[in-house]
Amino acid sequence: MAVPTFIDQVTLHISAGRGGNGVASVHREKFKPLGGPDGGNGGPGGSVILRVDPDVTTLIDYHHSNKRRADHGGHGAGGHRNGSHGGDLVLPVPDGTLVKRLDGTVLGDMVGAGTEMVIAQGGRGGLGNAALASSKRKAPGFALLGEPGDEIEVRLELKVVADIGLVGFPSAGKSSLIAAMSRARPKIADYPFTTLVPNLGVVRAGEVTFTVADVPGLIEGAADGRGLGHDFLRHIERCAALVHVIDTATIEPGRNPLDDLDVIENELARYGGLEDRPRLVALNKVDVPDGHEIADMVLDDLAERGLRVFPVSAASGAGMQALTYAMADLVQRSRTDKPVVEATRIVIRPPSVDGGGDFDITESPEGWRVRGEKPERWVRQTDFSNEEAVGFLADRLNRIGIEDRLVKMGAQEGDAVIIGPENNAVVFDFKPSVEAGAEMLGRRGEDERLREERPSATRRRDIQEQMPERSETETRADVARRIDRSKTAPKTVTSSGIGPMSYEIGTSDDPDWDGSEQD
Repeated sequence: MAVPTFIDQVTLHISAGRGGNGVASVHREKFKPLGGPDGGNGGPGGSVILRVDPDVTTLIDYHHSNKRRADHGGHGAGGHRNGSHGGDLVLPVPDGTLVKRLDGTVLGDMVGAGTEMVIAQGGRGGLGNAALASSKRKAPGFALLGEPGDEIEVRLELKVVADIGLVGFPSAGKSSLIAAMSRARPKIADYPFTTLVPNLGVVRAGEVTFTVADVPGLIEGAADGRGLGHDFLRHIERCAALVHVIDTATIEPGRNPLDDLDVIENELARYGGLEDRPRLVALNKVDVPDGHEIADMVLDDLAERGLRVFPVSAASGAGMQALTYAMADLVQRSRTDKPVVEATRIVIRPPSVDGGGDFDITESPEGWRVRGEKPERWVRQTDFSNEEAVGFLADRLNRIGIEDRLVKMGAQEGDAVIIGPENNAVVFDFKPSVEAGAEMLGRRGEDERLREERPSATRRRDIQEQMPERSETETRADVARRIDRSKTAPKTVTSSGIGPMSYEIGTSDDPDWDGSEQD
């Protein structure tokens, strides 16, 4: 089987790299048993980027290998060492590549050398416990996982970027014209459908250089799929002008230049989008005696339609210079009117599932479904084998109001709460938090013992409170000593307690009094 050399449509499965995991680590050093958290962050995964390369003219590389994946990010390590960044994968595509989803949604139009499109974003790296530490959570015993990279299936369609498009019946001489005007050497033979792929040629006329492309196999019914024109009509959508190449020496019965022109124009109109392109008519093969006579017969009729007509011969070169300069004039006018195309960088970022905001909750037969960028990302980052990490997730979800929203919507304890898309969701049992009275409960994922104030901090606060009440001769040190003495001095207790006490002899407070009256 022959291997195709020109591929203009491929389906590509693209996967970005996964972000590296963060690490939970504690600094260890001699004489420092509690050195603090020092876990590094995971590195982000590599992205997949489409980039226009002028040296690439076909999509054949992706026809043979249609699955591409970027590098994963490295995991973090102790000692505040972050993971390495995953390398981006750059896929070169020809100028004029249209990027679509499988459902036909257009994602981008790659026009202009150097234009880039980030088609799949790499996953974020997970945070290590050093980045998660705060004044309230001083020693996290968990880290966040890296996020998976984007996965997408796209269809690449190549639309050749040419200035002039040649249209006409098979064997009208389109390839011969390109060979006569440029150094392109397409296959030429004396039978229909010799040309199976679009041909490109670079033409120079005076100071203007432009490209010419032909559409092979354009016949009646091409817009409905007959012949080859249906597959290649897209290649003239970007052309600044069209040239009708009409065979004046055809031997097929029932054909004449005017009917051929009407048939091709009808197919172009049915395809759509080409009505505003300027037209030229090239009556080819006038070197043949019958062809020259037929060209003279239809010149006036074509001129009445407002068309510029050029009798030419690709074989002898007759009329080629006039046609070439007329084409250059149309190209120059088009370039003057068209703004300069600069290389752009396109990033595909899907809109939020709820059209804005942090989350959206809907009731379903399976339970309460929560959708949103933040909660879904937090779920992906959570290590569910670590209870402290799960508690941290619960606090994050509660902080943005998911728990309050569920209560208002009528959720009961034990109901199923589903976070994420249907094909990859996590299910929780709803358990709202309980407000405590005198009992002091910490936030989930935190250790209350780490929040106790040190004695030195309490002592400094007491001293600061007593400073306004000190006498003029007292210094800060005197105030500190007075507070220390008041805390260590023995306390006077009543008769019901233990220790020194005072009482009046002969009263009820006297332990030796027998109750008799004194003289």
